[in-house]
Amino acid sequence: MLSPVGIVIPVYDEAESVALLADEIRSTCQKAGIDFEVWLIDDGSSDNSWGEILGQTEKDARFHGIRLRRNYGKSAALAAGFEVVNTPVVITMDADLQDDPQEIPNLLEAINNGHDLVSGWKKTRKDPWTKTLPSRFFNFVTRVVSGIGLHDFNCGLKAYRLGVVKSVKIYGEMHRYLPLLAKWEGFTRIGEYQVNHRARQHGRSKFGFERYVRGCLDLITVTFLTRFGSRPMHFFGSMGLMAFLGGLVISMLITIDKLVYNNPVGDRPAILLGILLIMVGVQFMCTGFLGDLILRERMKDSRPYQIIDKTS
Repeated sequence: MLSPVGIVIPVYDEAESVALLADEIRSTCQKAGIDFEVWLIDDGSSDNSWGEILGQTEKDARFHGIRLRRNYGKSAALAAGFEVVNTPVVITMDADLQDDPQEIPNLLEAINNGHDLVSGWKKTRKDPWTKTLPSRFFNFVTRVVSGIGLHDFNCGLKAYRLGVVKSVKIYGEMHRYLPLLAKWEGFTRIGEYQVNHRARQHGRSKFGFERYVRGCLDLITVTFLTRFGSRPMHFFGSMGLMAFLGGLVISMLITIDKLVYNNPVGDRPAILLGILLIMVGVQFMCTGFLGDLILRERMKDSRPYQIIDKTS
């Protein structure tokens, strides 16, 4: 069994839950014989969450705290934890006690079975329909777009090999798409494990309907970045070329019609469409060229690949 395990937990206004969660983690890991460390990331809480975190770090040397200057969001909190954790396996979970720490041994076993990333699946959610129904639609769209057959992309309870969290770059709301980002980095052994989900005991949910709007926008962003981030010309150039050729064909047909049949051109809307398509096509291709030039400058001092093994 890979050990020790690093547990990264974003905390935002969860003062009432920190101590209870810490006790459950201790009890579960000690019972399973798992060597562990915990990183509690205070994401700009306005309550006494940081005081509770300090209490745990003083009580148990295996607990560590990081306090962010303000509320940056869950992705930033996870990124802060990923930067400092250095254990063979990393597990993430939410601090609201809805994620069950007793699933830690199960996730660790799934990683030991050869997965790079194991995502929890809250098959039976203890949430109101206003959260579960939009979440199902969101997961369906993400599953179709990404090609990854997970049921629950947004489950906070996940396990990773260390190489995954050190490779992915997350910001905004990108934490929802960690499996997709991991796949793009070459970690294709992605699994799913059904986990126990509990009702919220303290406080209230920090997420509203707007998170689905942001999530959809970030899905568009991450899909573009993973598919065309290293070749923007292929995206913008393809659309530009189609628009340019469409406008060129329309303009040529109108020109031939004028030359052969002497039909008037000025009162035909198609000529405006042709000119518009040509202009849009040129603009798209110029955008692709600029994207490639910027990418070329940024890639001068970095490698566009990762090496996982090498012979002497």
